[in-house]
Amino acid sequence: MTLLTVALVLASLSRLSLAARRLPGQLAETAPLRDAMSYHGGAVLRGEIPVSIVWYGQFKPAQKAVVVDFLLSLTSVPVNATPSAAQWWGAIDRAYLSNATASGGVGGSNATATRVVLAGQVADEQYSLGKSLTLVEVFQLAAALVPGDRALVLVLTDPGVVVEGFCSARCGLHGSDDAGARYAYVWVGNAESQCPGQCAWPFAEPAYGPRGQPPLAPPNGNAGVDGMVVTLASMVAGAVTNPQGDGYYEGARDAALEACTACAGKFGSGAYPGYPGKVLVDETTGGSYNAVGANGRKYLLPAVFDPATSACSTLV
Repeated sequence: MTLLTVALVLASLSRLSLAARRLPGQLAETAPLRDAMSYHGGAVLRGEIPVSIVWYGQFKPAQKAVVVDFLLSLTSVPVNATPSAAQWWGAIDRAYLSNATASGGVGGSNATATRVVLAGQVADEQYSLGKSLTLVEVFQLAAALVPGDRALVLVLTDPGVVVEGFCSARCGLHGSDDAGARYAYVWVGNAESQCPGQCAWPFAEPAYGPRGQPPLAPPNGNAGVDGMVVTLASMVAGAVTNPQGDGYYEGARDAALEACTACAGKFGSGAYPGYPGKVLVDETTGGSYNAVGANGRKYLLPAVFDPATSACSTLV
């Protein structure tokens, strides 16, 4: 790697968002927002967003299907499906994307709803950068795909991969490239074996913080993957509404609260720290969910902060 490449990669971290999904022990510390979620004039991702996935490590086909179906669910409404993942995505589109500017090289037309389109998938089963990754290396994995304009790259790591700050500081994050901010990227780790109590809650007993509520049964039968979907949903929401750090957020830019992270730990009505709220339960599997998705999938998706009402909105 040349010195110029190293400099560019390091510079890109200035566009990295640390507005990651909050750990359970931090939920009680989440104070109400002082003001409504603010729009800071920057670009958003909207229109047709091509999404690519980097599967880093070992993922079973069934695990991949849960994530892929989630992405398909965002713009595909199953017949008689309510509440749906598409409704969740529509709330983000209406509240944030349709009113924002497309300046800065990231954005699209106001005329059409924002759609997620699966553009491709790459599997790195041999851990090309090893099993311990820095945030710079996470960015390298995303950049290696050479994403096009207004694209979104998802870097997903398996339970055996240790990523800088994983479990101790974050469950996932999002950022953008530094070459005109043409694309955004998201990283999410599978916490199944490393820290389920931190990053797979509410499908695992919290490692610290408020207790007393039993863990919810994961809707797709895998606490690690269903936990990834919760974090992925939060990070994708942040990536499209605040891709460069100057879109929608509240608080300090380097510790921003975003569309979903402003409502951390809330999944249903009556939620409070340590209690995810009243959600639906599948009569057959016992899995807890609040959204129906593609191919009969069910998901637990985070609440969305509504700038118009300055309140968190849940599907149920």
